[in-house]
Amino acid sequence: MSSSPLMPAASRSTSLSSSVVTDSEFPLGKTITLGKLLSLTVTEDSLIILDENIKKSSRSCCSAWPTGLQSRFIAEGPADTVVVNRKRTIALYNILWADVGATAITLNFAESASNSSVRPTSLTYPFQLTTLESVEKWVLYLLDRAYEDSLALKRFKVIINPFGGSGQAVNIFEKQSKALLEAARCKLDIEHTTHYKHAVDIAENLDIDLFDGIICCSGDGVPHEVFNGFAKRNDATRALNKIAVCQLPGGSGNAMCWNLTGTGSASLATVAIIKGKRRSIDLLSITQGNSRLISFLSQSVGMIAEVDLGTEHLRWMGDARFTVGLLQRISRQTVYPCDISIKTAIEDKDSIRDHYRTYEGDKGIIKQDIDNGSQFPGLKYGTVNDPLPEDWETVHHAEMGIFYAGNMAWMSAGANFFPASCPRDGFLDVITIPGTLSRLSATKVLLAVEKGHHFNLDQVNYKKVVAYRITPHKREGVTEEYVSIDGERVDFAPLQVEVHQGLGTVLAKGDGYEAPGV
Repeated sequence: MSSSPLMPAASRSTSLSSSVVTDSEFPLGKTITLGKLLSLTVTEDSLIILDENIKKSSRSCCSAWPTGLQSRFIAEGPADTVVVNRKRTIALYNILWADVGATAITLNFAESASNSSVRPTSLTYPFQLTTLESVEKWVLYLLDRAYEDSLALKRFKVIINPFGGSGQAVNIFEKQSKALLEAARCKLDIEHTTHYKHAVDIAENLDIDLFDGIICCSGDGVPHEVFNGFAKRNDATRALNKIAVCQLPGGSGNAMCWNLTGTGSASLATVAIIKGKRRSIDLLSITQGNSRLISFLSQSVGMIAEVDLGTEHLRWMGDARFTVGLLQRISRQTVYPCDISIKTAIEDKDSIRDHYRTYEGDKGIIKQDIDNGSQFPGLKYGTVNDPLPEDWETVHHAEMGIFYAGNMAWMSAGANFFPASCPRDGFLDVITIPGTLSRLSATKVLLAVEKGHHFNLDQVNYKKVVAYRITPHKREGVTEEYVSIDGERVDFAPLQVEVHQGLGTVLAKGDGYEAPGV
């Protein structure tokens, strides 16, 4: 018997059943009975399957059930008769899709494979006591509850960087993600990058009417390139609104994945993307020299940039190379002189904490009415080559240790550098830490970063800003100096940054970033 998707992609919508099935027809907890001993119930957050059968022997009974399921057998009646009582609960979040055939329902869902991974699984149940029309309506109701305000049957352009990180991105996608996406009936168009800035070209020339999102199986470099590719288009604002950008962990830095899905597991992140909700995020314009870049994540000058970019020889250590690199520089009390000019929005930590908690519940629903011909927005504060606005504050920092500006909370696994970061508040979070801290104080700051507790430390200066300019100064006798944007190396030269509120679109598990806040 063959089955087919209940709803073709052409008729998909954010609410699968908004015009077909109502709660009055299938109120919360409604049970559909498929046979004398088989029923399915949708509750507030789960699908409950109650399947009871009487078989002639325990052996024949066991062989009749899908593998991988635990059974509970209760002996009753004659010795050759075994009553099987099976109740299974599946979280609605894990329901990927349901197909309805002429005489059976097939359910696709994500099943736990280990403490940190899931795999696609399917169960097929015949129906005898209900009509096909009733089954179809019930399945529509199930899918509507399972997807809520997330778009089902998503169409993805998948960009895989086979060279990033440890070179495992292709294997990660094929082994841990692809089957889950297919089980959710997502449409996939897969392309491998072949050269630096290939993803810029892909995004710039993408037919955005064919896709709902771009999945970057890579480090943070490919999402950076995608946003910059969109920015080059004549319909940049429409592209940035139409196409949601997301990431599977395929590189050495997977900050976007951690912030939007809360995990470094490719399979768990895949389910989060399948069920992901469209949310706006701030993007940043950066001018340096005569060029302009778009940033979604961070900019760093000083210790963080040097550790990020100057420890390639320690890449074999994985994430530990960042910790080792920081400890080395902390022990030497390395300083990085610079001038910083800032237009501050909020500068005291109590007010920042209040602001964060106000925005924590912001739903961030995407605006749908976008000018189709609109190019990327202009610069409100000019470029790095223009005179500074009069209301900016400029300070010379002779002993700067860390200058770090972040648009997301997690900068990498276990590095919650910006716990007060909000996806679309129109502000950029900036941290400055002097390089002259004692080894004990600096180590205390470093150890507090994982959970974001460094926010409360007096040694850490934390501000929310709308724009800034930093001019780094070369150090005598130092041959390699570093400036990092989204983890990518740029020229060691002055740069200016400003925020474009809510200009980008992502797929997110929740309303804010999946990191501990303040």
